Amino acid sequence: MGATGSGKSKLSIDLATRFFPSEIINSDKIQVSKGIDITTNKISIPERGGVVHHLLGEFSGPELFSPSDFRYTADNRITDIINRRKLPLIVGGSNSFIYALLSNQFNPGVDVFDELNPVQCISKELRYHCCFIWVDVFTPVLNRYLFQRVDEMMNSGMYEELEEFFEKNGFSDRNTGIRKAIGVPEMEGYFRNLKNCTTVQEKCRLYDEAVREIKQNTKELAEKQMWKIQRLRESGWDLQKVDATEALQAKMSPENSEIPATEIWERQVVLPSMKIVKQFLLE
Repeated sequence: MGATGSGKSKLSIDLATRFFPSEIINSDKIQVSKGIDITTNKISIPERGGVVHHLLGEFSGPELFSPSDFRYTADNRITDIINRRKLPLIVGGSNSFIYALLSNQFNPGVDVFDELNPVQCISKELRYHCCFIWVDVFTPVLNRYLFQRVDEMMNSGMYEELEEFFEKNGFSDRNTGIRKAIGVPEMEGYFRNLKNCTTVQEKCRLYDEAVREIKQNTKELAEKQMWKIQRLRESGWDLQKVDATEALQAKMSPENSEIPATEIWERQVVLPSMKIVKQFLLE
């Protein structure tokens, strides 16, 4: 568990390839859908290290996968993985999916993450024996990384991917399904208005505004995710926290770190997580 950009996917691959024979079930509600892989930040095939991933880019349709859909489908995948004597790792930032899957008393009609509902409405009874690892990052450091990541994504094919997406699917006044992904509505406004720009300066200003919106909306998503994780913890869920702040700082500014980011990640994130999971399995 953790906010977007905290390193959940990387940690899951480290655990699955080096310590525990595992398969990964994606619990990001946007990444369940097919398409625009760069924009939705799906882990690439080379990055998966040969680990089988479930519910990653598997579904298409006018609407997003619901928490109830996830509860049913992920439950079947978990059974299949365990029957093959492997460890299912649930990895993703959609805490509504995680709650729907794991809660013993899940009511699809009640949003337990609605601030108007008391924290007591969150069920502490779980359907599985679970080990929760929360990858946490100090908020200012995470925000700086998220802004940097948006720029890297735009320079690594996200612009062209969305240009092709709109050429193929057109524009829409309703953000449904994969169109809800951060980056799609912001860049839709850009491409809609691009034809009205008569100068390079106007095009640049329009682009900068869209990128600024993407960064702000990504930052707000991370804040919401962290709030939901805190709410689960307050309700009694046993979340074991590992801190990836220093590793992320070293990754962004290697010139300011005496120790390589990979070494910090190994020492402060991977090894503590491995010990947490190992202890859980022994118990």
